[in-house]
Amino acid sequence: MKIIVTGGCGFLGSWVCEYYAKKGVKVVAYDNMTKHELMRTGYNVEKARNYNTDYLKSIGVNVVKGDVRNKEHLFDNVNGSSFIVHTAAQPAVTISMEEPELDITTNLMGTFNVLEAARKFKIPVVSCATVHVYGNKINDELKSGKTRYLRNPVGIDEEYPTLGGWLTPLHASKASADIYVRTYIETYKIRAASFRLTGLYGPRQLGGEDHGWVANFCIRAVLGIPMTIFGTGKQLRDIIYAEDVVQAFDAFRKHPVPGIYNIGGGKMTMISLLESIKVIENIVGKKVDVKFAPGRYGDLKYFVCDIRKAAKNLKWSPKVKPVEGITKLVDWIHVNQRLFNK
Repeated sequence: MKIIVTGGCGFLGSWVCEYYAKKGVKVVAYDNMTKHELMRTGYNVEKARNYNTDYLKSIGVNVVKGDVRNKEHLFDNVNGSSFIVHTAAQPAVTISMEEPELDITTNLMGTFNVLEAARKFKIPVVSCATVHVYGNKINDELKSGKTRYLRNPVGIDEEYPTLGGWLTPLHASKASADIYVRTYIETYKIRAASFRLTGLYGPRQLGGEDHGWVANFCIRAVLGIPMTIFGTGKQLRDIIYAEDVVQAFDAFRKHPVPGIYNIGGGKMTMISLLESIKVIENIVGKKVDVKFAPGRYGDLKYFVCDIRKAAKNLKWSPKVKPVEGITKLVDWIHVNQRLFNK
C-alpha cells in the first residue's frame, strides 16, 4: 500500500504520515514547504519549517517537494497510490484577506487537482475542509455565559446552512472546495469525503496568531510571551487532538462511505479561549500575560460539531480530552523551545 499526503510536512499532514509509516506503509509527504504562516510568528522560521520534514525522513517517509497547484507533477506522484489524504491548504482568514490569489489557487485549484487525480487513478481521497464553510451567522444565535458563548442546540450538523454572515476569501475558497468534493462524489462516483474540521491541536503544531490558537497559547505560556485575545475570549470550539483526526482518516479508508462530515471533539471537548487559558496555566504552573484586542472580521464565535454522521458511517469517535491533549502539546513545546526563539 502507498499513501500520499498533500501538505505532508505540515502539522496535521505530518501526523498522518507518521501514523502510516509506523505501520510499515509506503508514505509520500507531498509539500511545497511554504513559509507564509511561519513568517508571521516571530519563530525561528528555518528550524520550525524543517522540523517536521527532518522527523518524517528519519522514520522513512519519502518527502517530495511539490505544489498541489502543479497538476502534472501532482499526478506523477499520485499515480500508484491507494489512498490520498489532502491536508495542503492556506488555512488563515488573515492571510486570505491579504493574499486572495494565494488563497483561491491553493484551496480551490489545489483541491480540484487532487480530485482530478483521484478520478483519473480511481483512488479514494479525504479532503480537509473547515467549519468556516458555515460562515459566521451562527454568531447571531448565541447567548453569553460567564466564560463561554452558549447555543441551543449545542451541536451543529452537516445540514446547517453554509456561508452565512460576513464572508472572507477563506470562506469562499474552502466552501468552494467542499462543494467540489460533493460534486465529484455525485458526478463521477469517486470515493471521497470532505472533513469539516474544527480546532485542531497537538505536538508539532507551530501555531501563531493567524492560525492554530491552542498551540499559540501554549507556546506563549511556556516561553513567557504575552498573548492576545481578539474579542471577549468567550469564543468556543470543540477542539480535536491530531491523533483523533488521523483515526478519522483511517476510518474512511476502512469504511469509505462518501460524503461531507463534521469532524471535531463534540460535546466532550468544548472549551472557550478563556477556559483554555486556565487549563494551560494549571499545566505550566504559572500565570500567563493576557491582553485583549477588538474582535477580528469574519470571526466565528462558536462551533461544536454534531459528529453522529461520522460515528454512524465511519465507525469513528474522538478519544482525547483537552487536559490530556494540551498536556502533551505543552510537553513537546518544553522540549523544542529552540524552534520558537528567533
